[in-house]
Amino acid sequence: MAKAAPGEQLRLLDLQALDAKLKSLNNQTKVLDQDPRIVDLKAGLSVAQSDLVVINTEVADLGRELVKAEDDVAQVAARIARDEAKLNSGTGLSKDLMALQSDIESLNKRRSDLEDAELALMERLDAATARQGAQQGVVDDITGSFDGIRAELDAALAAIDAVRQTTAAERATLAASFDAGLLAIYDRTLAKYGVGAARLFHGTSEGSGMQLSPGDVADIKKAAEDDIVFCPDSGAILVRSAEWN
Repeated sequence: MAKAAPGEQLRLLDLQALDAKLKSLNNQTKVLDQDPRIVDLKAGLSVAQSDLVVINTEVADLGRELVKAEDDVAQVAARIARDEAKLNSGTGLSKDLMALQSDIESLNKRRSDLEDAELALMERLDAATARQGAQQGVVDDITGSFDGIRAELDAALAAIDAVRQTTAAERATLAASFDAGLLAIYDRTLAKYGVGAARLFHGTSEGSGMQLSPGDVADIKKAAEDDIVFCPDSGAILVRSAEWN
């Protein structure tokens, strides 16, 4: 059976307190990292951004269509201007002038149709642009909320990390003061069971919170003061206080 002076075993409780504090700090970090507000905002932002991409694409497509429609109107208007200039010059055969007049009438009808289509596109573009602005506002609002909460969480995490570093340094200093063999037993127990050492007080293991059975108490009574004994339920090293039984 492994042995350690009772005083050394008692000091393990100080080491366990630091390890418990580190565990609590790690749990606090996990809770903050999984803050439901961040999860919800991330999901909402993803949807809002996807909707904005769709609207942006629509606005870009309508913009290109409108440019083309404006070019089409300009081309027809230029052709009408050229034909009217020829017609107004009065030169040419009568039948050619009549044909030219007919072409101008057809072109004016074409220009009217193109201008109607252009106006419809402008109205659609205005509506899409308005929806784009509104959706951008939604994205900006969610982003602002996200950034605010993220800053709050980052500040909390930084505070926890500062305490963690101080505690870890204190733990390292304390651990270095133990016999290597005793520390190895403690560290293995901590890694395996989550608790390295616990006080045995009035027959109750503070590692498991349970009263030891009469048989277990009898076995511990038989052990020497410097024997290292373990909790039958939690697996932790049982540190016997003066009033352990």
